[in-house]
Amino acid sequence: MSGYVGILVSDPCLQNQFTQVELRSLKSHFTSMRRESGKLTLGDLASRMSRLKAVGENLSDQETTDFIAALYPNFNDEVDFESFLKVYLKLHAHASSRTGNPAKNSSAFLKAATTTLLHTISESEKASYFAHINNYLAQDGFLNKYLPIDPSSNDLFEIVKDGVLLCKLINVAVPGTIDERAINTKRLLNPWERNENHTLCLNSAKAIGCTVVNIGTQDFIEGRRHLVLGLISQIIKIQLLADLNLKKTPQLVELVDDSKDVEELMSLPPEKILLRWMNFQLKKSSYKKIVTNFSTDVKDAEAYAHLLNVLAPEHSNPSTLAVKDPLQRAKLVLDLADRMGCKRYLTAKDIVDGSPNLNLAFVAHIFQHRNGLSTQTKQISFLETLPDDAQVSREERVFRFWINSLGNSTYIDNVFEDLRNGWILLETLDKVSPGIVNWKVANKPPIKLPFKKVENCNQVVKIGKQLKFSLVNIAGNDIVQGNKKLILAYLWQLMRFNILQLLKNLRSHSHGKEITDVDILRWANTKVSNSGSQSRMDSFKDKSLSDGIFFLELLSAVQPRSVNWSLVTKGVTDEQKKMNATYIISIARKLGCSIFLLPEDIIEVNQKMMLTLTASIMYWFLKQPVEEKPAATSDSENGSQMETLSNSTTDDSASESSVE
Repeated sequence: MSGYVGILVSDPCLQNQFTQVELRSLKSHFTSMRRESGKLTLGDLASRMSRLKAVGENLSDQETTDFIAALYPNFNDEVDFESFLKVYLKLHAHASSRTGNPAKNSSAFLKAATTTLLHTISESEKASYFAHINNYLAQDGFLNKYLPIDPSSNDLFEIVKDGVLLCKLINVAVPGTIDERAINTKRLLNPWERNENHTLCLNSAKAIGCTVVNIGTQDFIEGRRHLVLGLISQIIKIQLLADLNLKKTPQLVELVDDSKDVEELMSLPPEKILLRWMNFQLKKSSYKKIVTNFSTDVKDAEAYAHLLNVLAPEHSNPSTLAVKDPLQRAKLVLDLADRMGCKRYLTAKDIVDGSPNLNLAFVAHIFQHRNGLSTQTKQISFLETLPDDAQVSREERVFRFWINSLGNSTYIDNVFEDLRNGWILLETLDKVSPGIVNWKVANKPPIKLPFKKVENCNQVVKIGKQLKFSLVNIAGNDIVQGNKKLILAYLWQLMRFNILQLLKNLRSHSHGKEITDVDILRWANTKVSNSGSQSRMDSFKDKSLSDGIFFLELLSAVQPRSVNWSLVTKGVTDEQKKMNATYIISIARKLGCSIFLLPEDIIEVNQKMMLTLTASIMYWFLKQPVEEKPAATSDSENGSQMETLSNSTTDDSASESSVE
């Protein structure tokens, strides 16, 4: 990770103050500010620093100006990037001291998003993760020579260096995420092949909902323990909570009374559903308290004793509730769990210590093994009255994981619920177009007054119009009310704008001009044609794309060694199409494309996802250094393509992407 930092910042003291992602974001802000007038002076900085969220929401324009003036008397001095960073650090420290929330460094705007990755992993947690890996990957043909891993050793950090184990673990958590044909599994991998596996792992982890903001491939190669364990903990958590939704476990409707409550249940994060299930079962016992967390509320093990007595009365032991010592009671609880045949990777001490991750895992294991819900319940009829829109569900998933991948302050579990106060949308807009949000008028959560939420969402809509989104009949209150159709329409345009901006910002290719959907379509067809293929796509809704052949030829054109054609099917039957689609997604992620679509999106030719897939491949190819591009691509060929792009007119008919 330090390599990128060194390119941007030569001062080692500054390097230590920022993460790679923070530097990239701040560099984008700096470039945007300087572009306005051709250069950036201290006087300009005083008026423009309030666009930075950490400054703008805590200091007024006048306070910012006065603070900079006190430090630097000559407002005409020009500011380079390192000077900009120094001013930012001082302003950030000043703002933090004003709010009574001093920060050790600049990481405030990424802190929440990376908490899981940066917290200290206890030895108990480490041992539980090792046990989980040993249990679920023991039968894997490639990994069995390394397993079981000794929890007291550091062998895991050596094994992960080739990237295979983490890819396999992702597939255990969410089966089918990675096409294992795309994993490099030779016994001795070269550095390039290891890097491909790590890139595939990181992009796939993002695609199942992991936060990997501050992790790079180099961290795996170096075996950085807290980052490796942080990612493993997220993958395991996703696996353990996978059944806590109505699609996987429709019997969960037993927890609610009517269809309105069902909709509320569907919007809850899985941890909240697990708590609701636990309290639902505890009501059947004499336990009178409400469990609100997996730490302090369960550390006396009483709730566990009652829960297991309800779920497995044939194994109940009266002495479990009779003992006074919490540690002894916790031991009896674990004995009962063993008799139930429930997997568990925690100790009695972990229970009484209130370890939230391990207690969450324990309850999730209990739910998976025996949830105590009726298999024939009248409430299931409620599900028939609810709209079953698979397309809406898939799009919500794509946008949710994309937003979470940006490293906002809060992880979202449902875009229709968690975006309603406007704050995360404002943060996302600021990531996509740095400096565009007026943080002076933004209302920070928690927001109790409804009109404050509307104010945030009104700014979201205003910025959307500024970015030329098609927002017919969309108002801020529609977002506050959770209007699904309009929220999805806005998010699609925001996601599309983001990828088009990334392409535009490759200025050596686009010459700073707007990139359109037609440009992307033309680029893809030109690449495939120049590789000697007759394949082409007429638009991003071309039904011939469903067999996957065009995208495989495109991937092969941008990186000839990426596709193993002996693994490609003819794409005639549904099964063949799915095999090709899964392979395409994994190969694209293996190259370095950050994409969130599913195989069904390719098979059904979802034009929005076809555009993002093609644009992501284009972006990956164009940002490669010239010497690393495939030999088949000459400089003249690349130049002529991009000249065509920069001279083309704005025409979005290729994807018909504007939303009425």
